[in-house]
Amino acid sequence: MWSLGERNAPRWMILVTDIVLVNVSTIASYYFRFNFDVPQHEWETITYVLPFIVILRGISFFISKLFTGIIRYTGSKDILRISQVLFLGSVILALSNLLSYSINKTFFVPFGIVFIEYLLSLFLLSAFRLAVKRAYHEIATSSKNKRSIIIYGAGEAGIIAKRALDRDKNHRYKVVGFIDDNKGKVGKKIENTPIYHASKLESLLEKYEIHHLIISSQTILPSRKKEIIETCLNFNIRVLDVPPPKNWIKGELTFKQIKKVNIEDLLEREPIQLSSKAISADNFDKTILVTGAAGSIGRELSLQIASYKPKKLILLDQAESPLHALQLEMEGLLNPGQFEIVIGNVSDIIRMKKVFDTFSPDYVYHAAAYKHVPMMELNPKEAIRVNVMGSKIMADLSVFFKVKKFVLVSTDKAVNPTNVMGASKRIAEIYIQSLNAIHNTAFITTRFGNVLGSNGSVIPRFREQIEKGGPVTVTHPEVTRFFMTIPEACQLILEASAHGTGGEVFLFDMGDSVKIVDLAKKMIKLSRLELDKDIEIEFTGLRPGEKLYEELLTKSEDTLPTHHEKIMKGKSEAINVDANIKAINELVDNLYNAENIELVKVMKTIVPEFKSKNSFYETLDQ
Repeated sequence: MWSLGERNAPRWMILVTDIVLVNVSTIASYYFRFNFDVPQHEWETITYVLPFIVILRGISFFISKLFTGIIRYTGSKDILRISQVLFLGSVILALSNLLSYSINKTFFVPFGIVFIEYLLSLFLLSAFRLAVKRAYHEIATSSKNKRSIIIYGAGEAGIIAKRALDRDKNHRYKVVGFIDDNKGKVGKKIENTPIYHASKLESLLEKYEIHHLIISSQTILPSRKKEIIETCLNFNIRVLDVPPPKNWIKGELTFKQIKKVNIEDLLEREPIQLSSKAISADNFDKTILVTGAAGSIGRELSLQIASYKPKKLILLDQAESPLHALQLEMEGLLNPGQFEIVIGNVSDIIRMKKVFDTFSPDYVYHAAAYKHVPMMELNPKEAIRVNVMGSKIMADLSVFFKVKKFVLVSTDKAVNPTNVMGASKRIAEIYIQSLNAIHNTAFITTRFGNVLGSNGSVIPRFREQIEKGGPVTVTHPEVTRFFMTIPEACQLILEASAHGTGGEVFLFDMGDSVKIVDLAKKMIKLSRLELDKDIEIEFTGLRPGEKLYEELLTKSEDTLPTHHEKIMKGKSEAINVDANIKAINELVDNLYNAENIELVKVMKTIVPEFKSKNSFYETLDQ
């Protein structure tokens, strides 16, 4: 109240105020003790009792330095300290009273006064500090300086979010209203803040100069969340998100924990209901090998499998540092004997044979692969070595060591491929489908599109470009892609595995394809930047092997429904097992002898629908 900014009230002023309040509480205690009818002889004794109490309190305040605290930061510890100092003074007063009786056979002051004065002084000194703290807060964050905020969700999380804003010392925000889809709450008030129906959002954004909208609801559907964010983006309003209660620090929400929404929130879909019972039964007490375990999909797949209590989980990857990070995560989920970290390359047959011989896995989830289209277009030998030969080695060893189930993590780029990477993954699919026809191991293929936030994906790239001030580079104004979250993709892999019997190509419902240029524009808006003013989008042209539209089915495939509406099964025409195995063996055998163009030419004979785009290898299609 006396100070704003970094200036504080003078210490002597606080000490004087405390002493004045002790005077008031002492006199008031006499009135309370005698029901506001103080006898004359008590008024005579107060002339020496009052100075004694004031001097006693003043000395105790000075010794304890009670007046040195910064009042605007008063908390529970400060109130406790006041209570302790006052209590000690009251003990001294009581002892003085007993000493007076032993000498003069009369009490210095009625014991009731001692008790009442302690309570009144505690109340007045505490109330004084809290009142100053409140006044300071109101002045420092007066309405004219506050930024207006709307909170979506008038439930408990919304109230907690509002209180987090109210007590924040570093930000000046005022909640002008709640909005909620529940009509029963509309028209009511929470802490004197009105609740509006969510249909009024646009009119509220037009009426008030809103700076932020906070989504507090923890049960909001992704489609509804997307709708609200889109509306706010049209008004250039920043949207923030309240994290789940499990992420609150010590169970308490602070303003700093309320984060801005990301582009992932606009691409998120309705939660998928899976048969966790079937997945648990499929993975429980099994020895499971995950290749590419340190990658985006492999890591999440490993974490999810760990929750189903496998007998042993073998985590294989050639990337040392990411694998070490995964090891630290696993130490909090499984006992040391329940998982094993293995560094190795899937194309190293000697190393892989040792892994199978040592652990004898029941299931293999093969997620190891090179996946970047332009890089593999320039390095086809590496694409074949890892994606084809590596998959072949893992599949052959699975047959030899009698693995019950082998799940290949594939990609939509394997469908009617236009690049070496996609073709290499399609060849891996063909190989395991061929093995499934002649061996007891159940070989299953899972195929899906881009996953949000995966290493090297477009969203982290855009985010980095925006942070640097642009430009944001998009290959083509019409290019589209399917997107899926990493946890969702891994859940569907496990679901497909649990119900697969061998030979299936499982396709996942990827929702609607997203125009990449629209994705870039929304990310720019979410960063509160203006396109063509603060930052630009630059079209760089399709990269080698890249196509405009991704597909989930080859020309010879159709789909069949499965037990789950989000999972489809590709219906393929009959394959020539012997011819496929022979051709793929020859491709691998000639890997280090043939030139790149010769290898790609063989790939095109194995995958007739492989037609290169924006690539040197287009000459082979003529």
